[in-house]
Amino acid sequence: MKLTDISRQLATAFAAVGVSSLVLVGCSNSSAPEATKETVTEGTETTATNDIDPDHSKIVIGTTEGDFADMVRNQVKSSLEAQGYEVELVTFTDYVRPNLALADGDLDINIFQHKPYLDTFKKENNLDLVELFQVPTAPLGVYSGKKTKISEVYKGMSVSAPNDPSNFARALVMMNELGWITLKDNIDPLTASKSDIADNSKYDIKIVELEAAQLPRARDEVDFAIINGNYATDAGIKLTEALFQEPSFAYVNWSAVKSADTGKKWVKDVTEAYNSDAFKKYAHDSFPGYKFPKIWSADTELGAHTDTDATASIMPAVEATAQ
Repeated sequence: MKLTDISRQLATAFAAVGVSSLVLVGCSNSSAPEATKETVTEGTETTATNDIDPDHSKIVIGTTEGDFADMVRNQVKSSLEAQGYEVELVTFTDYVRPNLALADGDLDINIFQHKPYLDTFKKENNLDLVELFQVPTAPLGVYSGKKTKISEVYKGMSVSAPNDPSNFARALVMMNELGWITLKDNIDPLTASKSDIADNSKYDIKIVELEAAQLPRARDEVDFAIINGNYATDAGIKLTEALFQEPSFAYVNWSAVKSADTGKKWVKDVTEAYNSDAFKKYAHDSFPGYKFPKIWSADTELGAHTDTDATASIMPAVEATAQ
């Protein structure tokens, strides 16, 4: 299946997504859902300008604990407080309640999910929510196992991949983009499975499916490992060590708000805070190897790291698609 076909079908699939149980990228699972509130208005070193929404002076932001919460604590809150807003951060350890809390009015905005998950969740729960802007996200990547360069591919090699349906589909799309396999024409990239592989004869890859959390620990048992960004960072693997990262922006995480709030000043102010030069600098300094929002200019897109000597010879079109 051609790369252009995959890209076109991704765009179509995400516009009409109906897939259940999509797995989030850049977040950790927890069996004990909790929410923690942090009112972060004290101790700011900036002086408020009071250039705020007169009808909405307090902004409640919900995220999962980890990088998204750190973005609020370490950069976004000071920017909003400088305008005169009060900021409250609420962190969650599950992926269900942030959207329900947003719909119920307990949150003003949440930041934790990619668009396929949001589209599916709001459809299944009849919620009037809408995506707002993308945020830096740890991407899926190909990492070294027994082999240290993508150019070391050989017939009969082994490649580990996450075994959940959503991320396994993404892994197949990545292998198609690298030219390792060929997927059938006109498949749904969101639900691609082994049965959608048209040709695996070039390298006769042995695909080893593992729980996502096990992938970093099993790297020495395979030639290459396809690992979720959050599990890579949890295992101490630098994202800049990835030999290849998925070029698609489809799984970069988004903020979400209630549809009725989209035109309000406070929404505009939060959006500007997350797309300001100060936030971009913070993100690039703090999260090397991450996939950054598509609207950020190409010269600051430092997250699209690849093993360039390999991708240049294996899949020349990949770099152009990643821009």
